[in-house]
Amino acid sequence: MNLSRTPALALAAIAPLALAGCGAAAGTADTASDGGLREVTVVLDWTPNTNHSGLYLARAEGWFEEEGLDVEIVEPGETSGLQLVAAGQADFAYSVAEGLVPARAAGADVVSVATVIEHNTSSLISLADDGITRPKDLEGKRYGSYESDLEKALISKLVECDGGDPAQVEFTPLVSDDFRIGLTEDQFDTAWVFDAWDTIRLGEVDGLDVDTIAFRDRLDCIPDWYTPLVATSRSLLDEEPDVARGFLAALARGYDKAAADPDRAAQVLLEAAPELDPELVGASARWLAPQYASGEWGVQRADVWDGFVGFLEEEGLTEPGFDTDAAWTDDYLPGAAGSDDAAGTAGDASAGDTDADDADADGQP
Repeated sequence: MNLSRTPALALAAIAPLALAGCGAAAGTADTASDGGLREVTVVLDWTPNTNHSGLYLARAEGWFEEEGLDVEIVEPGETSGLQLVAAGQADFAYSVAEGLVPARAAGADVVSVATVIEHNTSSLISLADDGITRPKDLEGKRYGSYESDLEKALISKLVECDGGDPAQVEFTPLVSDDFRIGLTEDQFDTAWVFDAWDTIRLGEVDGLDVDTIAFRDRLDCIPDWYTPLVATSRSLLDEEPDVARGFLAALARGYDKAAADPDRAAQVLLEAAPELDPELVGASARWLAPQYASGEWGVQRADVWDGFVGFLEEEGLTEPGFDTDAAWTDDYLPGAAGSDDAAGTAGDASAGDTDADDADADGQP
C-alpha cells in the first residue's frame, strides 16, 4: 500500500465532483439499525492505515454506539469519498485539503469538520548516497512525479526559496507505486512521500539509508495544510447536527486513545486489516502518536486554511475569491460552542487566535 499517490489524485477530480454535488441521492441519512442506532457510513481516503487508527479504535471500543451511532467503514472505489458525501450516499469521508478545495469550487457542498493530523507530514525522500538534504540539492536531479500541478508548484517553490533553479529539476513520471524499487533501481532520485508510512517503511522496515526534506520544516516557503481531514456535507450539519457532534465526539476519543496507547491502536488496526505488515503498523502508530494534536484533537486553524488557499490562488490552481471560511468548521468538535450557523463561523472565530498559535506553526506538535 502506498499512501503517497494521494497528492496526484486530489486536484484531478473536479468535474465528477460537480456532477455529484448536483445530484444528491437518497443515502444513509434517514436509516437506522434494528437496535435504534443511527447508521453512519464513513468512506476512507485509501485502504486502512494508521491515519485511520482513531476511527477503528472508536468502533472497537464501542464509543460510536455510546453516541447512538452504528458506523460502517467503507474503502473508496472508483467514486471518491467526497463524491459520495456530496451525493448524499455517505455521511463522512476522509479526504485532504487539496481535494476539498476543488470539490467545493466545482459545486460540491462538502465541509471539513476535523483535521486528523495537526501538521502536514509529507516529505521528499531520497537515498542518502544521492546527497539530497535541502531543496537546492534537487538541481540536476530526477523527481518522481505524479504529474499534478500542485506538486510541480510546491517543488518549484521549495527549490526557488532555497536559492536553486527549479528549471534544473527533472520531473520524471512515476512508473511504480513501490518507492523502494524506484529508488534502488534508479528510476528517480527523490519522490513525495508521507513520513508516517513510506519513510518508516523504507528506512526502518526495509533498512534503506534515506534522507528526507520535511515540508513542515519549510513553512517559511510553502504552506501547511490538512492531510488527511474528515469531511461531511453542509446538509448533514444543518439537518442532523447531533449526528455530527456524536460522531466527532467518539472519533476524538479514538484519536486521543491512539495518541496515548499507540500499541493498542496498532493492534486494533491489524485486527481490522490483517494483511498489513505488523512491524510497519506498530512503528507508524508510535510515530504518529504525538502528531495527532498538540492540544485538542481535530482543531483546524484559519491561518492554515487561508495560507493554503492563498497558495493555490497564487499558483493559478483555483480561481480567486474562493470562500475559505465556508470550507471548514470546528463547531461540531467536542468542547465547541455548538453553533449551527454557517460553516465559516469557526474560521472567523479562530482567526483572532492565530497570534497565540503562531508559535506552533513551523514545528511538529
